[in-house]
Amino acid sequence: MKTSRRRLLQHAGIATAAAALPLTAMAETAKFFHVFAFQWKPQATAADKQRAAKDTLAFKGVIPGLLAVNVGDNISPKGKGYTYAGVMQFADEASYKAYPTHPAHQALLKWLVPLIDPIEFDFHA
Repeated sequence: MKTSRRRLLQHAGIATAAAALPLTAMAETAKFFHVFAFQWKPQATAADKQRAAKDTLAFKGVIPGLLAVNVGDNISPKGKGYTYAGVMQFADEASYKAYPTHPAHQALLKWLVPLIDPIEFDFHA
C-alpha cells in the first residue's frame, strides 16, 4: 500500500511541477506546427495542384528539423474556398524559422505563389 501511495504522490508532484511551468518554458520544449491552406486561382491546373503536393511532400528528409509533412484536399464544407491544406511538424521554432529561406522551399514558392491565395497558422503544441 505504501508503494502505491508513494507513486501517486510522486505523479502528483510531477503534474504540479508541469502545471507550474511558465507558458514560455513549455513553448521552448514543444514541437512547432505550420499549417497552410490555399485558394487556387483560376489559372491553376490539375497538374499544378499535383506538383504542389509532390514538391511539398519532398521536403521531408531535405529540410532540417522537419519531422512530418501532410497535405491534401480540404473536404470540409466550412472551408471558405480553401480547397487544399497542409500541416508541417517541426522539431522546434528555430527549425521552422530556417524553413522559409531553404532553397527547396524557395524553388516551390517561385512557381506556386502566382497560383494561390494562401493562409497560414503557426503554433507550439
